[in-house]
Amino acid sequence: MATSAMSEKRVVLLCGDYAEDYEVMVPFQALLAYGISVDAVCPGKKAGETCRTAIHQLSGHQTYTEIRGHNFTLNASFEDIDHTKYDGLVIAGGRAPEYLAMDAFVLNMVRNFVNSGKPVASICHGQLILAAAGAVGGLKCTGFPAVGPTLIAAGALWIEPDTLAACVVDGNIITAATYIGHPEFIRLFVKALGGTISKSNKRILFLCGDYMEDYEVTVPFQSLQALGCHVDAVCPKKKAGDLCPTAVHDFEGDQTYSEKPGHDFTLTANFEDIDASSYDALVIPGGRAPEYLALDGKVIDIAKHFMESEKPVASICHGQQILAAAGVLKGKKCTAYPAVKLNVVLAGATWLEPEPIDRCFTHGNLVTGAAWPGHPEFISQLMDLLGIKVSF
Repeated sequence: MATSAMSEKRVVLLCGDYAEDYEVMVPFQALLAYGISVDAVCPGKKAGETCRTAIHQLSGHQTYTEIRGHNFTLNASFEDIDHTKYDGLVIAGGRAPEYLAMDAFVLNMVRNFVNSGKPVASICHGQLILAAAGAVGGLKCTGFPAVGPTLIAAGALWIEPDTLAACVVDGNIITAATYIGHPEFIRLFVKALGGTISKSNKRILFLCGDYMEDYEVTVPFQSLQALGCHVDAVCPKKKAGDLCPTAVHDFEGDQTYSEKPGHDFTLTANFEDIDASSYDALVIPGGRAPEYLALDGKVIDIAKHFMESEKPVASICHGQQILAAAGVLKGKKCTAYPAVKLNVVLAGATWLEPEPIDRCFTHGNLVTGAAWPGHPEFISQLMDLLGIKVSF
């Protein structure tokens, strides 16, 4: 697990088939990175089984689009959950809440958490479960706009989200409109658990590109934002507000990973205006983007700046192709996605085998990981280099 000591905090993440992809994985891996134990469960399924996820986004139509997301692996069994042994509950959105709201065992578990006064954080369509559990009467709540009428009918004091990043807290209930609000949503949940975040006044730069891996940009990006870091994402030939399409890379029984379309990722700064010296750390997501970004001279210059200045650099999966092309891996010990071993070794680095695939390594100022299952370690090790702490 993460390099920093695990806290004694334990939470449940309620999942279901076709939960929104980001809304399960971002809080799951972010909380793990902060040292919180997270048990992800789904009714009728056991630890090791998977839930299919859905990628929802607004793409110019009258409602959101849906395509298949990653397969999310559960790490606990629903039938084993005893709310008295946990400190909080997270309810993911997507389409799963529609059917989970009809499950008596789910509703009983939710009521137990709510009535115990423990923090309950629900996002997007997850509030349908709170409504079905009779848990929103007289409480201020927000959510995806389409769930508003149901919450009003259930007696909630509906707060129309002014943006899709909106979050509302009332008592022990935290609600959010969509995954765009994850940074505040997660930060509020950590605070409700009794957590304090220190030394997070850092500026972090992400080197992005078309068809970077979906999780590998958004999970660390929003996890660092949730800590209070200023995070900028840039891509050559693009400006703030432009989009990068992403790729969902998953393991589905083939000899290599499969690829499906991911969410569109919104950049936050202009590539041409970037002053690398004004940032404290660099993050390089993987996916297919690094193989062409490694041909860009300014990208190479940015990578060299951070490595030569010995500022923290965190690179995952195929991201190490950029570091290899920059000639900054000589003498370093690092890992990467196994197919990138050739690049790493030819660049003069000592190869560290990623066994298991979620293992990450720190050598000096460099954090490397093999793939998105390693995000909790990856983010935690970067936090260590930056001196950021989450304490309970």
